[in-house]
Amino acid sequence: MKQSKMLIPTLREMPSDAQVISHALLMRAGYVRQVSAGIYAYLPLANRVLEKLKNIMREEFDEIGAVELLAPSLLTADLWRESGRYDTYGEDLYKLKNRDNSDFILGPTHEETMTSLVRDEITSYKKLPLNVYQIAPKFRDEKRPRYGLLRGREFLMKDGYSYHADQDSLDETYNDYKKAYEKIFERAGLNFKPIIADAGAMGGKDSQEFIAITDDRINLEKWLVLSKNITSIEEIPESVLSEIKEELGKWLIAGEDTIVYAEGGDYAANIEMASSQFEPNVAYTEELELEKVATPGAKTIDEVSKFLEIDEEQTVKTLVYHADDELVVVLLNGNDQLNEVKLTNYLGASFIEAASEAEVEEKFGAHFGSLGPIGLENVKIIADRKVEQIKNAVVGANVDGFHYKNANFGHDYEVEEFVDLRTVNEGEISPDGRGTLKFARGIEIGHIFKLGTRYTEAMNANILDANGRSIPMLMGCYGIGVSRLLSAILEQFARIYVEKTPREEFKFSWSINFPKELAPFDIHLVPVNVKDEAAMELTSELEEKLRGKGYQVLVDDRNERAGVKFADSDLIGLPVRVTIGKKAAEGVVEVKIRATGEVVEINKDELVNTIEILSK
Repeated sequence: MKQSKMLIPTLREMPSDAQVISHALLMRAGYVRQVSAGIYAYLPLANRVLEKLKNIMREEFDEIGAVELLAPSLLTADLWRESGRYDTYGEDLYKLKNRDNSDFILGPTHEETMTSLVRDEITSYKKLPLNVYQIAPKFRDEKRPRYGLLRGREFLMKDGYSYHADQDSLDETYNDYKKAYEKIFERAGLNFKPIIADAGAMGGKDSQEFIAITDDRINLEKWLVLSKNITSIEEIPESVLSEIKEELGKWLIAGEDTIVYAEGGDYAANIEMASSQFEPNVAYTEELELEKVATPGAKTIDEVSKFLEIDEEQTVKTLVYHADDELVVVLLNGNDQLNEVKLTNYLGASFIEAASEAEVEEKFGAHFGSLGPIGLENVKIIADRKVEQIKNAVVGANVDGFHYKNANFGHDYEVEEFVDLRTVNEGEISPDGRGTLKFARGIEIGHIFKLGTRYTEAMNANILDANGRSIPMLMGCYGIGVSRLLSAILEQFARIYVEKTPREEFKFSWSINFPKELAPFDIHLVPVNVKDEAAMELTSELEEKLRGKGYQVLVDDRNERAGVKFADSDLIGLPVRVTIGKKAAEGVVEVKIRATGEVVEINKDELVNTIEILSK
């Protein structure tokens, strides 16, 4: 492929509106262009990477019997009314009308569409299981699209759906997809973790996310690639290192998720679902007499603890939430933070929202900071499981400026149930007791769900089972964010390349170190002077030889200065660059391996073998 025929509009500088390095490099290196807020065009280089990702997926899905199809993006709202999601999905749903004033949506996901297709065609268990998927655009009206491809209004997604007559069949396909996803992300060269996740708006029960880890900017060994005339990072002058660290610090660490994993163990979960080890306290503590005390000006846990000279672990915090149409009181220990996802899941609520201070005052007669569970009537009270262990606790008295000391569950107040409601903290013991919990940022790249009958029951997608009974099909759902995978790859494979000039000056610049299986081309042939006949003849000869060996080759045939060509080549980030320069007439070229920074001069006859050896 000739570079003069490609649309690769590189930029001299990083785009000023980019906040994460993947967005900046995709724009600067000419991979994507923004058409409007949250909507991007995938230019030829990006499209080639995406096609390679798609092909990897297709190969792995073929292995588990998944069949590809393509469903429309423009969908009748009637399907979403059947499932109930038309009114509950929220403001991210694109809603529109046609000329007949009928309601339509742009599909953010396709559970309803696929279920309607299967419902209309399959009526017997004998035709199940069925496992289908598509790779297609999706649409969500993000309020604040940002971070390039990571949060857009239009994006590419692989969404798969399986239908089953029994639970064992669903479990088997779910496990098949888990293994397939792991193979896909391994082949993409990603550092990722499968984690326990919340199903969210999708519904269903069992759910697992796949998260690409985004590293901090501390470890220079990870971020820097040194030219071969630089022996180590220590050789780089401190002034240059300071500039490099400043450059690294400019970019946000991408990732909408905080993941919790056990250092030294196998446990991993989204922070919304993460738990830590809980061991009930069996020690006996005498329950003391309840005492009401004045706490003027003390509202926060820290203020109350300091005023009463007690440990914060001896206090109970009272929160008030609306759960759908019900008011719920939630109790937590000390400065523990409520995990709203855990609360929502426990209550089975469609949504929860913290009550306002005015509502609290009207209902309980006190403001936040003085609320407590004693004396509350006709209201549901639930508590984190740690609260049950606290004897002689300090709680709000439901009178401003007062608290109770020595409050005890079962004697002074009642709780409907004790459950895990808190957000875990780093350093706690993992729930299986194998390692301590660590936090990391990450980008969600895949998600699998066991939806059960969430959609099939609502949409009457029934079959006759082996006994002739009509039952709803069981369903699984399996997604991969294809376009956001491109960003995740750049977040993990962006590098700062450091070079030392013949004048002993140190220069550095960002570039992409693509995994070999995903690079848009394998080799970049760069003739320095396109008017040099010997150089161009050698370029054509090498292109033909490399293509004959199965390599995908990009030839920079542009009539540009050498500096422009090298700068663009560095930005594009192909694994191997072959420079055809002044020694072309002698059959000598320069080979540069991007992953290591290694540069060698070789004879043209040694090129293929050299590339194979150095690329390993």
